[in-house]
Amino acid sequence: MKIPNTILKLFLFILLNPSQIAIALASIEACLDSVCQTHEPVIRFPFRIEGEQENSCGHPGFSVSCNHNGQTLLNLSYCGEELRIQRINYAAQQLWVNDPNNCLPKRLLSLNLSASPFDAVYRQKFTFFNCSFNLEYLVRRYRPISCLSDSPKYLVFATPSSTVFGHLSSVCDLVATVTVPVQSPFNDRVTSSELSDDLRFSWDSPSCGRCESHGGRCGFKSNETFELDCSLVPSKGISHGARYAIVICIGATALLCCMGVLRCIHSWLRIGNQDGPWANETVPDFEALAGSRPTTVTGLDRPTIESYPKIVLGENRGLPKKGDKTCSICLSEYIPKETVKTIPECGHCFHAQCIDEWLPLNASCPICRTSPRKLPQPRARSSPQ
Repeated sequence: MKIPNTILKLFLFILLNPSQIAIALASIEACLDSVCQTHEPVIRFPFRIEGEQENSCGHPGFSVSCNHNGQTLLNLSYCGEELRIQRINYAAQQLWVNDPNNCLPKRLLSLNLSASPFDAVYRQKFTFFNCSFNLEYLVRRYRPISCLSDSPKYLVFATPSSTVFGHLSSVCDLVATVTVPVQSPFNDRVTSSELSDDLRFSWDSPSCGRCESHGGRCGFKSNETFELDCSLVPSKGISHGARYAIVICIGATALLCCMGVLRCIHSWLRIGNQDGPWANETVPDFEALAGSRPTTVTGLDRPTIESYPKIVLGENRGLPKKGDKTCSICLSEYIPKETVKTIPECGHCFHAQCIDEWLPLNASCPICRTSPRKLPQPRARSSPQ
């Protein structure tokens, strides 16, 4: 009995080239999910941590760093700005940032996203005023920006209101009018704001939201191309020590397996062409057995799924069932302007795209397991005699 040369070469390569195995394992380890410290956002593609992960682990323009306090900083290198990342929603392709020095309005006066891969989800214009007269009167009416104000000398205000703009422009000095990427637009009743809430950014490219919403992980197919690939093997943020322990265990296990296989091959070669324990055994034709089994489709048909009502979410993300804020299939929070679909029998809502892919495979509600009714199939017309 002869062993194919390709198999022998493969196992001899693994056994005799441990350095190549280490390099391959290190490449896998370098792109695992990572964090700057506990409770900080998990960093994975398209983001990468500079100095810890290879360039191929992230997309250009998505570099982050960890400061001495363990905060995760978004590096906008085109203007030297660093903003602290508070949260990342990879499925919605959005992130929330703030100033690591706790004076976000100062950053807003010079913030410019035109050369970055990020854009504002919501934009609103704010006008900044520097006021040095009638300070007590102004404080009673408007809210000053504390980190930019020197109370005994001057106060700084920022307002989105045209009415307040007309009043302050007559008694204060105009500093600048800037467009702020707010979390959600301020209503007309807001006269002024300290602008301390997180900024909300989004990105369109690379487009990995669909992959993330289905539990996958996005990344480059290889180091030589920017073509994206979606892997359905999720990884979790773990410490450096744990990652190295995993790599060592994988390497040791692979080496032991190779030694065991080589020992079996050695015994196999000693048997040679003599009749071995497998000589008279027959291998069942599993493909033929599988092909003989009838296949059944357990999901719903497309016309039934298309008949379910759709809802386009408003700013308040209101749904028929109170408390429905998260799609139970992809586990992502609903955001305004998304389309959701309702199962009529139970009233539960899901992302239209998610439930459209669920129901053809599972004819039941993912939450309550209610079995929706199928539309009656049209009867076949009999041909005239």
